[in-house]
Amino acid sequence: MGRTAHYHLPGLFEFYELYRAFLPLYRSHRDWFYDWCDIASLYGAPADCLWGGGRVGGGEADPRDVLALTQEYGISARLTFSNSLLQPEHLADPACNALCRLFAACNSPASGVIVHSDLLLDYIKRTYPGLYFVSSTTKVLTDFPALAAETARPDFRYVVPDFRLNKAFDQLAALSPAQREKLEFLCNECCWVGCRDRKACYETVSRRNLGLNVPEHHCAAPNAAKGYRFSLAMENPAFIGTDDIRARYLPMGFTNFKIEGRGLGSAMVLEFLLYYLVKPAFQLRVREEIYLDPMLDLF
Repeated sequence: MGRTAHYHLPGLFEFYELYRAFLPLYRSHRDWFYDWCDIASLYGAPADCLWGGGRVGGGEADPRDVLALTQEYGISARLTFSNSLLQPEHLADPACNALCRLFAACNSPASGVIVHSDLLLDYIKRTYPGLYFVSSTTKVLTDFPALAAETARPDFRYVVPDFRLNKAFDQLAALSPAQREKLEFLCNECCWVGCRDRKACYETVSRRNLGLNVPEHHCAAPNAAKGYRFSLAMENPAFIGTDDIRARYLPMGFTNFKIEGRGLGSAMVLEFLLYYLVKPAFQLRVREEIYLDPMLDLF
């Protein structure tokens, strides 16, 4: 039997209503979906989340409802706590600690935390030992030896490299099977491969989540004015499509794939779900089921 690709999907809080409509289809119409992949986790953060990073969280869903949905479908829930600028005084934040207590109490499957800060990692590891950890792509690990060292850290169940290492196949081939199992590739990044400001962009988000009044980061990449376009992401040399996953990554022992999109709209995230999970012959059916759901507003 071949290896299974495990997807880690965006919008745990941000797109709760979308997943509430999508997951019943995923369960009841499995013949509509590829049989070589599954949904391993949903990740995200609620609005006004001090420990949040990567994107400014905008999710308004009740954490108890979010957790109940993931538990019902056997999907791991991940808190995106990747703020890179946390200080000791931030560790006492009541809202973030309450989220950790809630998520740590559920272990079937276990919940995880996506982290950047070692300060936060050590605190959560001591205080909420039931949670597992994911090393965040906000670390911008573009140096392969640094990435290899990160995969060797026992604290992390998964490590998300910078997307610019997605196609470093000669170096990836040198990793051990255990290291390969840890890597979680960011598939659909639209950021320019020549970007030198990625870390600064993430730090701006971290400052905003800390409540600091800082100006927006202005992206200087080509086509930045157009915003995110899935069609442009597909032209990115680092893009990982379904054919790449099946023909190259799975045979090499890489099975974990992250889809970005927390800062986008539900309609765009639905297109990601259709492309990566649904057989072409059934994509229209899934799209119709979602679009015609009277309780869901995608626009």
